[in-house]
Amino acid sequence: MPKRYEATWASLKTHPTAQWMRRAKFGIYTHWGIYCVPATGPNVTWYPYNMYREGTPQYEYHCKTYGRPSEFGYKDFIPMFTAEHFDADEWAELFKRAGARFAGPVAEHHDGFPMWDASDTDWCAGKMGPKRDVVGELEKAIRAQDMRFMVAMHHAENWWFFPHWKKEYDTSDPRYAGLYGEPHNLDFDFDGYGRGHDHAEWRAQDKPSKVFLERWKNRLAEVVERYEPDYIWFDFGLRFVHDQYKQDFLAYYYNKEAEWGREVVATYKWHDIPPGAALLDFELGKTAELTHYEWITDTTVDDGQGWGYIKETEYKTVTEMVHYLVDNVSKNGFMLLNVGPKPDGTIPDESKAILEGMGEWLRLNGEAIYDTVPWNTYGEGPTKMTHVGAFSDTKEKLQFTAKDIRFTVRGNVLYAITLGFPEKEFVIESTHALYPGEVRSVELLGVDDELRWEMTADGIKIERPDHKPCEHASVFKITRNTYM
Repeated sequence: MPKRYEATWASLKTHPTAQWMRRAKFGIYTHWGIYCVPATGPNVTWYPYNMYREGTPQYEYHCKTYGRPSEFGYKDFIPMFTAEHFDADEWAELFKRAGARFAGPVAEHHDGFPMWDASDTDWCAGKMGPKRDVVGELEKAIRAQDMRFMVAMHHAENWWFFPHWKKEYDTSDPRYAGLYGEPHNLDFDFDGYGRGHDHAEWRAQDKPSKVFLERWKNRLAEVVERYEPDYIWFDFGLRFVHDQYKQDFLAYYYNKEAEWGREVVATYKWHDIPPGAALLDFELGKTAELTHYEWITDTTVDDGQGWGYIKETEYKTVTEMVHYLVDNVSKNGFMLLNVGPKPDGTIPDESKAILEGMGEWLRLNGEAIYDTVPWNTYGEGPTKMTHVGAFSDTKEKLQFTAKDIRFTVRGNVLYAITLGFPEKEFVIESTHALYPGEVRSVELLGVDDELRWEMTADGIKIERPDHKPCEHASVFKITRNTYM
């Protein structure tokens, strides 16, 4: 009989990470909305916040390009969000070629503009801008590619995102409450609350109203009922939601497993819910060591300053992204990778090139990633993380070498993944604990013949071939005898 979850943390903490997520490892999502029209950073998804804050680069850009925000508000970008070249099937096919096993959109960002035809507002993609059910189109296309479907929900931040207290802006006009949220706390300046990632103390009058919390819950329920997402990703605004609302929603969502006959996943950041009640997410960060708990990173193909489409961004390399995925998986983690499409619905060529490159590597080496589990050590090598957890990527940029090795396991096979092409002869030191008769064979994926190797006191010594079968990372497949 399927398990039934109660709306208590004690019950919700018994919900395991879905087996499909443990097998899938890698997914892709998209930050695409009104904010991609101005297309300037830093972090274009925060453009609607910063365009109303004097002194920010985006405020200055807005005044110069569109006029003062008292004259041209965020709502005025909506007719420019055309999406005329949006093709959900094309996106899904690209994500599939990239090797993703789950994918989906940001269904609603902080800006309060749902990317579906929401039943509770006219301010949504189904009725304005694209006038299309973006979430629904992607759900069909992604499932048609045999991937799990996910949505990201940021809408809890909408409570404080716009300056309702500033009468000179359209954000305080009740006529636009469907987008900006109902005016509230007009005598209190929310600047500084929420934008940072500290846990600011909120006074009782600063917390979201019951009307807002009901809308938060109802929009989630609408997405669940219409699109049956396998995975819901929550941003840090979850911390501001009343505890019982969080428990009620997670119990409702987890109990859909019995109705749908498949497992679901929810993720959270920081300590926004009690540990174990969902999967922990590290934004732009990861762990330095192998963990007993499972986790996921949300990162982006750009340099971390874009998230949505911006014209001036720098992009990561395919090698960086392959190394990121390998490192995560070796440490009991997963990876969710963001791309930011243009306002017309096309995906930038730079993003496509990264995804195609990852897919090429995974087609040859995916058996060392999918359906694997960590080994008893994540790896070895000279490159060490000095910053860990969320946003650690913004503090250091690791440059792995061929001497950095990561491990995964599938059945009786140990995969040793060198983050580069190693020297002609090299030793995998972590294998020194293996028994002399334990290793049956050593292969390099992409090379037909078994390699020359020997077990030494220092570990397996391997003579690699001259031919390099792929770029970015090399996978040595060590098949072991179950018993000697």
